[in-house]
Amino acid sequence: MIELPVIPATPTQRKPDWLRVKLPVGKEYRHVRSLVDEHKLHTICESGNCPNMGECWGAGTATFMILGNICTRSCSFCAVATGRPLPVDMDEPNRVANSVKLMQVKHCVITSVDRDDLKDGGSTIWAETIHAIRRESPGTTLETLLPDFKGQWENLERVIAVRPEVVSHNLETVRRLTREVRIQAKYDRSLECLRRISAAGLRTKSGIMLGLGETEEDVIEAMQDLYDVGVHILTLGQYLQPTKAHHPVIEWITPAQFEKYQKIGLEMGFKYVESGPLVRSSYHAEKHLFDMQ
Repeated sequence: MIELPVIPATPTQRKPDWLRVKLPVGKEYRHVRSLVDEHKLHTICESGNCPNMGECWGAGTATFMILGNICTRSCSFCAVATGRPLPVDMDEPNRVANSVKLMQVKHCVITSVDRDDLKDGGSTIWAETIHAIRRESPGTTLETLLPDFKGQWENLERVIAVRPEVVSHNLETVRRLTREVRIQAKYDRSLECLRRISAAGLRTKSGIMLGLGETEEDVIEAMQDLYDVGVHILTLGQYLQPTKAHHPVIEWITPAQFEKYQKIGLEMGFKYVESGPLVRSSYHAEKHLFDMQ
């Protein structure tokens, strides 16, 4: 198989033109922006400087992070703080639900830090947050971007039981780079997590970052692994280094290569493949709700 060209990244090299982001605009975006500012609401879209914030907010989609902002893991790609998390805020489900209602979110994506310090992995708060959003905003659809719960599957089952419309767990990188990029995660454990989600009859989603040093063969192997465990929706995007202390960008993957991966994924049988330099886990999340039959 012939690989399309990639552009090696160097510490002093500026980002390619295709990674430039347009300023957010539009009536719906301005409405959400004003609510966030006025009520001091917290979204990952904003705190993570997501390049697609304007587009997603304009479509009525927003992403919230629960269970605090300190993670028990130290992945080399992630800018979230690592350390000892604060105690669980038992009122958090209600506060998130109120924010979703206030912002009039049509499709809500919920994610969290890893809480390996908790016996339930945070799954009780996960389930209560989903219940609270459904109570306050019954018309809002939900996507949950879950951790792997350290393979303690009873905790995963607690979230599966409340049946969000889409359930996601990111593979993040290829098998060969997992120990380097996700030192406390396991490639096969992530696949098992996704297999269990799919086996429960839920729309199942995963994502991979590119530009960390993987080859085309690595990526296709990971795509096939995800398809084989029942993943329906796949996202592929360019990794961007949060700080100098994080894993460096090894390559800038060209738009043409992303298009090639999208074609390969659709030919494999994925229902949806979002593949592009600026694609992130929740990109076009609201479009992944159609019948998967």
